[in-house]
Amino acid sequence: MNGRRKKSSGTPLLGKYELGRLLGRGTFAKVYLAHTVTGGEPVAVKVIDKAEVMGTEGMAPRVLQEVEAMRRLRHPGVLRLHEVLATRASIYLVMELAPRGDLQSRLAALPSHRFSEKAARRVFVQLTVALAHCHARGVTHRDLKPQNLLLDGAGNLKVSDFGLSALPDSFREDGRLHTACGTAAYAAPEVLRNKAYDGAKADAWSCGVTLFVLVAGRLPFDDANIPDMCRKACRRQYVVPPWVSPPTSRLLHRLLDPNPETRVAVEALAGTHPWFVKRSLSLDSHLEGLLDSQPERALAFRAPSVNAFDIISTSQWLDLSGMFGESRRSKEKRFVTTASPEQTLEQLGRAGRKLGYVVVVGKKGRECQRCPLGGLTISVEISELEPPLMLVEMRLEMDDGEVRVFSWDQLRVELGDGVLRAWDSSEDLQQV
Repeated sequence: MNGRRKKSSGTPLLGKYELGRLLGRGTFAKVYLAHTVTGGEPVAVKVIDKAEVMGTEGMAPRVLQEVEAMRRLRHPGVLRLHEVLATRASIYLVMELAPRGDLQSRLAALPSHRFSEKAARRVFVQLTVALAHCHARGVTHRDLKPQNLLLDGAGNLKVSDFGLSALPDSFREDGRLHTACGTAAYAAPEVLRNKAYDGAKADAWSCGVTLFVLVAGRLPFDDANIPDMCRKACRRQYVVPPWVSPPTSRLLHRLLDPNPETRVAVEALAGTHPWFVKRSLSLDSHLEGLLDSQPERALAFRAPSVNAFDIISTSQWLDLSGMFGESRRSKEKRFVTTASPEQTLEQLGRAGRKLGYVVVVGKKGRECQRCPLGGLTISVEISELEPPLMLVEMRLEMDDGEVRVFSWDQLRVELGDGVLRAWDSSEDLQQV
């Protein structure tokens, strides 16, 4: 699989991408090689059939979850989501191309079905760096396995497929996740036993199984009977092949710990394992190296004429609820600012005092604020775009079911040009 361009005979997708050959298919989606119309840059386009997704229970939330998770992440070790497009029949996820395919296919092509320890080390270090970023951004993957780990043209790892991921709002009051999901052979014992679990520690177990597969060429716990496989995992009944070095065996032992309380977290590996401390290869230094080595790729899709108004017009993909029939667009407003989150919230507070409401700091700090307005609530979320731009998203919510009229335009006037760089001007008078 590569990104070489072949002449397309079809009409460009929404005038932006020329679809090429089929790269892969699943139950509800097909992935195509594509190129941008303007510059010819190669991308992967995942085409999702709306009717199939809507007709299958639980699939629409998975699509939304995947997009929301990828929206939060911007890291060289995570497959980049460039944008989301939609028609009445399909949803198109335009993603970074990983031309060398997935690790499972690479392993299957080898006579031994395994990597050398040097190659496994490279992959594993990149995986843990990327996963640490995911966890720091509140994203738990929950389906880590070689099939979901891709390689770019330079052989660098790209974590993909966030359809089963968990976001901060997935956690209950006990701080745990309660939905068992993922691939059984890679799932932690506590997940298989339907217990509440720490998402990051469950990901660490999956990393351990993945590492075992990379160096051994087989699964550590392989049984068609899931209860029997779970019992083996709980008893640590696996055999490390003799060619695996002692440091790697010890790392596997720490990751494949059936007790999540004592299981090592991927974030704790930096500085404690030879793979990370050798040649001063710390988690931070490796991350810096990855970031420094790919600056142009991160900027490849930054249009030369992009401005705050372009961002407003394209930022609708940040909320895909309308793609599945429940449009909340009319109850939302967005604006772009170069002010800091603190300055923006301060100005919202000043505007609120004039309009009869106050800004209240919520549990999530500056990222999510709630502004009571009588029976109405304005939820505010601030997201960082390309520096120095910040995207501010506001949503109206009703508390008492009454019909009220709210003027976004009044709020816009009170905020003033000192904060606003671009304002979404649709439906400034909102009945809720």
